[in-house]
Amino acid sequence: MSRKTQKQEQHIEILEKSQQLKFRMPTEIRISKHNALYQASIQLEELDYTKLYRAYSGIRKSQIEPRVLFKVLVCAYMKGVYSSRKIEELCRENLVFRWLLEDQKTPDHCTIARFRGNRNLQEAFEDLFFQYVKKLENKGYTEHSEVFVDGTKIESKANRYTFVWLKQVSKQLEKIKAQSIEVEKGRGHHKPEIVRERDELALLYRRWMEYTRKKAICGENRNSYSKTDTDATFMHMKDDHMRNGQLKPGYNVQFAVNSGFITGIGVFSNRTDFGTLIPFLTYLWHKHGKSYRNVVADSGYESLANYRWLFENGQTAFIKPANYESGKKRSSKSQVGRMENMGYYEPDDCFICKNGRHLDLSSHYTSHAKDGTERKISVYRCEDCSGCPYRAACCKAKDSEKRKEIFVCWEFQNLRKNSYHNITTEEGKLLRCNRSIQAEGAFGQLKHNRNFKRFLTGGKVKVLAELLFLGLSQNIAHLLAKCNSGLQNLHLIQPKAYLNF
Repeated sequence: MSRKTQKQEQHIEILEKSQQLKFRMPTEIRISKHNALYQASIQLEELDYTKLYRAYSGIRKSQIEPRVLFKVLVCAYMKGVYSSRKIEELCRENLVFRWLLEDQKTPDHCTIARFRGNRNLQEAFEDLFFQYVKKLENKGYTEHSEVFVDGTKIESKANRYTFVWLKQVSKQLEKIKAQSIEVEKGRGHHKPEIVRERDELALLYRRWMEYTRKKAICGENRNSYSKTDTDATFMHMKDDHMRNGQLKPGYNVQFAVNSGFITGIGVFSNRTDFGTLIPFLTYLWHKHGKSYRNVVADSGYESLANYRWLFENGQTAFIKPANYESGKKRSSKSQVGRMENMGYYEPDDCFICKNGRHLDLSSHYTSHAKDGTERKISVYRCEDCSGCPYRAACCKAKDSEKRKEIFVCWEFQNLRKNSYHNITTEEGKLLRCNRSIQAEGAFGQLKHNRNFKRFLTGGKVKVLAELLFLGLSQNIAHLLAKCNSGLQNLHLIQPKAYLNF
């Protein structure tokens, strides 16, 4: 008997009663070891799921283990599948996902959505994400020498026309507080006077409480929110598919990148980047147990508070000044009224304008920046502007008798000067070039290559959970790509173009 015949008979069985042929088919699923999801599963198995099981034990349970469900979600995000219904479809039809389920029951889309959006599991998701980041550092794939910080706006799932504006709320609240509000009379104008006054006071009280609640939701750092997602703020988006510049509800997402890997993720309702740097770096220090030596960021993060905080914490700022690019332009250099285009004579503590006249120190005062930072301002005033041929271009005051004044915060100027020196060194040029490649590249992978343009859940907690799955899946894919090319120990890319920065 030939080997082929013997192999065929192994899968054939004759039933005694009916004399029918019964074929025995192998049901074991075998996945190639070179498959990306197979490699991802091996790496995810190295994590400690104790916190996830502990948190999962206190909520509604499903017939699938939380470890397996976590792996399924990470692998689905690696394939660019984010919808719970499409993930369920993958689990039913894709052999690799059938293998990931380990012969457990296929989860439906409700189970997947509840697992991903459960607030009680967020801390466990964070723990697993930072476990993987720690594993990368222990293997030498990342380091704590420098961190590249960048942010982007991602649209919320909330409807675009559910806005609440702080300015309008404050205006209506002041109207209610005023005593000159007239009662709107309608069908109830026959009510006794005392009843009408009672109803009026009750209505005003309800409106007062409503506007106070809305104002409290906005807080101090934003001027709007969405009714269906109160954590989302209306912002300008770079990807304006409506092409009309309309504000849309979204979140300010911050990434910390080192060696091409995402080592930290932050979600903020604050529209400005400079207001997110300190809480984001504090969060990273809490999760990593140590801080980065060099902080590299673009001009959107420049502020006195950030400079001061980095200096006090012993971290070197590689932040590009806001006037760095504009100062190179010929139009800026020709503006004689700019402080940067005037000479400063330190012994006499005065500026010298283009006409050779002195702007002497006039006074000091203390002011507060938009973020509440207290700063000391020095005022320099020209000795005499009369008859100056450059006065029209130098002084913008409408009053012809008013002299030219310059307002300077020397603490900010000195810290900006140090940061400018840092970014113009050879090390600074290399770091700024890598920030463009690594930090902006991480968002490019997320938004364009992986086509993630809008959150599927609402609220900071659920949005952060989505980003943790995205960040973990992106780190695994990036590690596989670096290992295939033998560049897993490369931290900084050194292109020739960085010399032009």
